[in-house]
Amino acid sequence: MSALSDDTSTTRAYRSPLRDEQAAETRSRILDAAAELFATRGYGGTSLAKIGELAGVSPETVKASGLKRDLLLAAFEKSFAGMEGVSSLAAHGPVAEITADTDNTRYLAGIMHFVAESHRRSSRLWATLISAAASDAELEAKLHELQQRRRSDMLILVDELMSRDIASAGIARQTHTDTLSFILSPEGYNQLVLDAGWGQGDYEAWLVRSVMALSGPTQVGTEVT
Repeated sequence: MSALSDDTSTTRAYRSPLRDEQAAETRSRILDAAAELFATRGYGGTSLAKIGELAGVSPETVKASGLKRDLLLAAFEKSFAGMEGVSSLAAHGPVAEITADTDNTRYLAGIMHFVAESHRRSSRLWATLISAAASDAELEAKLHELQQRRRSDMLILVDELMSRDIASAGIARQTHTDTLSFILSPEGYNQLVLDAGWGQGDYEAWLVRSVMALSGPTQVGTEVT
């Protein structure tokens, strides 16, 4: 019995790398389809059946991937950061790579490019998320958690700017955080790019100028020692 039990345990513990890869690819398609539909049709206008149809999978497969509200959140995370489950942008690979650059000009341009591209992929989803949370208490709670994580990311960004002498020490950390959160908001992207018709490059340049203007006398153009 012992040997049989061990064999059974081993069999159950085995995971097929190919199956895992296929499952990940299927989920990616589902989230991409969900992102497109939520962004264009809104939360109420998107059904799990429509997501499955666009993703090329059955409605049952979509249902197995999560509740509708969870798919919206996951689709937003994937669209913004490029992957699900990023709890801190500071530790996220692309951001960490930008932060490793000691040249302040390249660093600031790189961070603003990351923000602009993230908004390009996800800002419509953010609007859908805000709207849907107004009538869904569970989604509202998860949105609050997401906003708290965003707040933490802003604090980390302010600390990095201060450590590089880009942000003025004469401005309170909390004030910097509040103002940067406003400037880097997806709502601002929607207003300037989607509504006013700004080009992506113009928006990025505006972000850089705005951060520099907030910081007073800066050290942009120098290197971190």
